[in-house]
Amino acid sequence: MRYSFAALATAIALSSAPSWAADVASANPAKAASPSTAAVNQAVLQTLPFDDRADYDAARKGLVAAFEGEIKNADGKPVWNTHHYDFLSQAQAPDSVNPSLWRMAQLNANAGLFQVTDKVYQIRGIDLANMTIIEGDDGLIIIDPLYVTETARAGLDLYYQHRPRKPVVAVIYSHSHVDHFGGVRGVVDEADVKSGKVRIYAPNGFMEHAIQENVLAGAAMFRRGMFQSGGAVPRNERGQVDTGIGKGAPVGGTISLIAPTNLIVQPLESHEIAGVQFEFQLTPGTEAPAEMNLYLPQFKALCMSENAVMSMHNVLTPRGAEVRDAKAWSQFIDDSLVRYGDKAQVMFAQHNWPTWGGEGIRSMLADQRDMYAFINNRTLHLLNQGLTPLEIADAVKKLPGELEHKWYARGYYGTLSFNTRAVYQRYLGFYDGNPSNLDPLPPVESGKHYVQAMGGAQKVLELMHTAMQQGDYRWAVQLGNHLVFAEPDNRAAREAQAQSLEQLGYRSESAIWRNMYLTGAQELRQLAPQQGGRAIADLVRAATPTMFMDLLAVRIDSDKAQGHDMTVNWDFDDLDQHFALTLRNGVLTYREHTRHAQADATVKMSKPVLDSISLRQLDFPTAIKQGDIKLEGDVERFKVLLGTLASFQPTFNVVTP
Repeated sequence: MRYSFAALATAIALSSAPSWAADVASANPAKAASPSTAAVNQAVLQTLPFDDRADYDAARKGLVAAFEGEIKNADGKPVWNTHHYDFLSQAQAPDSVNPSLWRMAQLNANAGLFQVTDKVYQIRGIDLANMTIIEGDDGLIIIDPLYVTETARAGLDLYYQHRPRKPVVAVIYSHSHVDHFGGVRGVVDEADVKSGKVRIYAPNGFMEHAIQENVLAGAAMFRRGMFQSGGAVPRNERGQVDTGIGKGAPVGGTISLIAPTNLIVQPLESHEIAGVQFEFQLTPGTEAPAEMNLYLPQFKALCMSENAVMSMHNVLTPRGAEVRDAKAWSQFIDDSLVRYGDKAQVMFAQHNWPTWGGEGIRSMLADQRDMYAFINNRTLHLLNQGLTPLEIADAVKKLPGELEHKWYARGYYGTLSFNTRAVYQRYLGFYDGNPSNLDPLPPVESGKHYVQAMGGAQKVLELMHTAMQQGDYRWAVQLGNHLVFAEPDNRAAREAQAQSLEQLGYRSESAIWRNMYLTGAQELRQLAPQQGGRAIADLVRAATPTMFMDLLAVRIDSDKAQGHDMTVNWDFDDLDQHFALTLRNGVLTYREHTRHAQADATVKMSKPVLDSISLRQLDFPTAIKQGDIKLEGDVERFKVLLGTLASFQPTFNVVTP
């Protein structure tokens, strides 16, 4: 019998990159861009205003000191290396990269310390996100201390090399995504937070959403996140070039979390921090469920968090999350425009580069407001005419009016195709209304039927090659998907599918679509994922017992659990928190703050013991032997419950059965 709750650790290992991510650069080299792909990419040069070089100047404006080289972790292994992107120095986009994406990848490659305005600085280009440093009277205020402690510490060190060494007196988490809080221990000591020397501000609901979003679907989200980021794809002109909002996530760094001391709970709140006035604008349900914008009236500086970046964003991120509210997103941007549009002289976000000047700020906010409103309203317009998600995605090819030619409305991160389908899902769900799609065959069975109907594997392969020769790679991958799922060991099919996905990746303006296509191609060539992810201690400790019970219920294998009905009392005596668990019909449910009058078994433990087990520092039998866990009642019956638990690993197949 295996007594392990280690899957909790995997489930909250948010997006930490696996150790194999940097080891595949020389394996199975990608193919060249096909003539049709080269022609498609060349045509892009005629459709967008590439002569407009203003963003190149803006992305370099205020440079105090460039950052070049490596950032290493405690084991001496590189977490970040700017030289991985040296290939972006060539002016003209290669045939294997959409020229619009190449432009964005170059802009995001600017790395170093930048002055935004008087007393406001940013660290950019050494992590997925930006770290903003504000100089207060008696110390520094940091907005979003990056993804990992190593890059946050390196960024602060770079700042100190060029500015006065004031202590950090406050940290602000703009929202609940890990790349905006994970490096906090790289810039402050938790002891200083507990003593009151450092305050941490965050939007209401921050802790709940920072953890819970990644617990119940954590393994699946991690796996899909590796596709989205292109974490295992080599950095070169035939590989990963960007994510649209930054270069990528650091590999092998340390993710941390210190709980906020001050929550912003009102729609608008004003606070003075180290002599600097802040106005906080809560924007729940936009880019994150807990998010806020900030205005600094003394500096006429507006921070739009991640609500207005230099790209169309995701209404539904491909890694998986709750569908965001495009209508509310648009309205909150308009609220910012009304409140701050006539005041702000510089606008910055926690990705990409700032916008200077009132006219430019007002234009960008109005354009991004219109963009999200269009995505919401046009989708509803078409779904009310009976169009299905795929039909809507095909019908909405571009943004209206001048929006289509605005660089900051291009789909480098989110896309119209994905976002319209996300809005459809928000309002009507995944079902398209066609009864033939009520109960479709699963991929393997469907693939076998399609291959047989088309005349066998060789015939399907011939059809694939014909489509590829014609440059019709969308059709080729649909054919190839059926063939690979019908015959996963068919090497010719896998290679043809890999090449088709690769060409779609080369054509993609969206950085994350490119990453997903290229990751799929790589795995079809049998660069299968190894065991990745690791427990993030701060997040495990911050997860509540209630979250643990939710995860426990998810981990129950209902087939194994049927016929083993039981009741269990689970007590966390250190927290005076009690749960009454019921296993019935193969389903585990619980009631909080109560106990069964007569339970089959009782478990008594402390939250730190649960954390140690989740972090694999302690196993269940040892904890029982040491007296850290006390079991009462029918112990053998409780062992049966443990035996029904499944462990989730983020290594399941995606592009093959």
